Amino acid sequence: MSRDLFTVDGDAIVLSVHVQPGAGRSAVVGRHGTALKVRVAAPPLEGRANTAAVALIASTLDVREKDVTLVSGERSRLKRFRVAGAEPDELATRLERALEQAAEPPGPRPRGAGPRRRR
Repeated sequence: MSRDLFTVDGDAIVLSVHVQPGAGRSAVVGRHGTALKVRVAAPPLEGRANTAAVALIASTLDVREKDVTLVSGERSRLKRFRVAGAEPDELATRLERALEQAAEPPGPRPRGAGPRRRR
C-alpha cells in the first residue's frame, strides 16, 4: 500500500519524497522507507532539482505543476510536497501504479548495443 507515503491535510495531500539529484534521467524508482523515492536529472543548484521534482511528481500523479508545492526540505533530500485538490483514493492508485512500474525490470538491450558503461 502507498498510503503511508502521504497524509491528508484539509483539501490537499502532503507527500513525502526522497529526491536524488543529478541522475541520468528523471524517474520514480521506488520507496525509501515511508517516502516515494525519485531521481531527477537536474543538479541540486539554485533549486533546479526541486523544480524537476515538482514536474516529475505532477506528471506521475497526473496533476498540474502549479498544484504541487514544496512544503519542507528545500535543501534536503527528504522533502514534503503539497498536492492541492487531489483525492486520497485516486492519489493512492496513481502512486501504486508508479511503484509497480518502477519495480518492473528494464527491457532487453538492443542487439549490438554492447556492454553498459558507466561514465
